[in-house]
Amino acid sequence: MPIIEAVPNISEGRRTEVLKALAHAVNRIPDVFLLDQSADPSHNRCVLTIVGTADPLMDALLGIYDVASKDIDLRTHRGVHPRLGIVDVVPFIPVHDASMTDCVELARRLGRAVAARFAVPVFLYGEAATRPDRRALEVIRRGQFEGLTKKMANAVWRPDFGPAIPHPSAGASVVGAREPLIAFNVNLETDDIDAARAIARTIRERDGGLSGVKALGVRLEHRGIVQVSINLTDYETTPLHRVFGAVEREATRRGIAIVDTEIVGLVPRAAMATVTSDVLRLDLFSQNQVLEARLQSLAGPLSYQFGGAK
Repeated sequence: MPIIEAVPNISEGRRTEVLKALAHAVNRIPDVFLLDQSADPSHNRCVLTIVGTADPLMDALLGIYDVASKDIDLRTHRGVHPRLGIVDVVPFIPVHDASMTDCVELARRLGRAVAARFAVPVFLYGEAATRPDRRALEVIRRGQFEGLTKKMANAVWRPDFGPAIPHPSAGASVVGAREPLIAFNVNLETDDIDAARAIARTIRERDGGLSGVKALGVRLEHRGIVQVSINLTDYETTPLHRVFGAVEREATRRGIAIVDTEIVGLVPRAAMATVTSDVLRLDLFSQNQVLEARLQSLAGPLSYQFGGAK
């Protein structure tokens, strides 16, 4: 029974009633498990981690799009995290007896269904990309929702599925397949956004920094500080402690202390095998954020696959 993980990122991190409705869209589907829901008001974004087999996952994700289409309007949405759509990105990741090919097929199936049901343009990325210049999420998302109409006027940016113009309130969606990544944020004891952006430029791969690291400097208005927001796409090549060390060195060089760090969503057990949460200065980290631990805690049919409760 191929088990696949989906990590939809939705452009809402403030309204409790919408966050509850998104969770309910998953929880009402049998044999789909919501492993984690993380939300941040400054990013104005939430990240769900769900697992299941292909058909139930499709039902849960279409339910998420349905809630988002009714309750989120990007014309009034504001947040520090880049976004292209109400359901900004949905990656599929193989978990158990699933291949990357399975995930690619599911990504294309979801993209086709979303375009047909919600009239939302869908771009495929990662391993599901249909052209090499769309493999990187940040390339597709460049210009964000506000620049989407102009971007899509260029025939180069015709979507893989759906209309050739953005949906007025929902924008577009990016769906794909990838290996696991770690969303790791480092919070700095300063409100100097230029410093956070400079540190992000220094450590990220595209500017000559660490392999597999993507990073942005953002302001956390609700805390009065700034953050280096990191996606680590290859934790085997560049382990977490090395990423943290690079940020710490750059911050120290500028006379800035680290307040704390956080992992958004779940982290593979192997990524924490050689480092402790204390070393990483992780705030409120628990074993419930380890993917394998959450899988083993499942009740119901999927638990048999992971040695959890029967």
